[in-house]
Amino acid sequence: MHHGRNPVHTNLDTPFNETTQVLTLNPAKPRRNRTSAKKAGTTFERSVADYLNTYMRTEFGPDADPIDRRVRTGAKDRGDILGLKGIRGGRIVAECKNVTRLNLAGWLTEAHTEAGNDDAPMGVIIHKRHGKATPADQYVTMDLRTFAQLLAGGPDNLTGTGA
Repeated sequence: MHHGRNPVHTNLDTPFNETTQVLTLNPAKPRRNRTSAKKAGTTFERSVADYLNTYMRTEFGPDADPIDRRVRTGAKDRGDILGLKGIRGGRIVAECKNVTRLNLAGWLTEAHTEAGNDDAPMGVIIHKRHGKATPADQYVTMDLRTFAQLLAGGPDNLTGTGA
């Protein structure tokens, strides 16, 4: 008798009896480790930056300001994508997330903090839409104030405010 323990049987060549333990497989997906999580984040940031850079150069020509993945800059993070601007020239900070569990409130706070670190008037979150590999299909989340500023033409280059 196994007295409440999960039996594990590791040698399939021997017959099963009460003292043999049965191997049970956990069908759950393995969790990411720190290295694989960082790689997934970097890959996602790169795909977002490349998509936005290509899109802006297609819309505005080869003289459009370049958009690229921002290299980590220490304790005062300034967002994940470099070169984002509204049509009035005000900078926009984007925080990219490629995770399975949403934390919109925490991420929005992070985006606003990073916008402050970069002296940018607004921050947005670009997060992975699982099941969709195309960068154009990913989600962008922002608060209503940021959305209203974008509707009004984006932040002004000189004042950092909307219209």
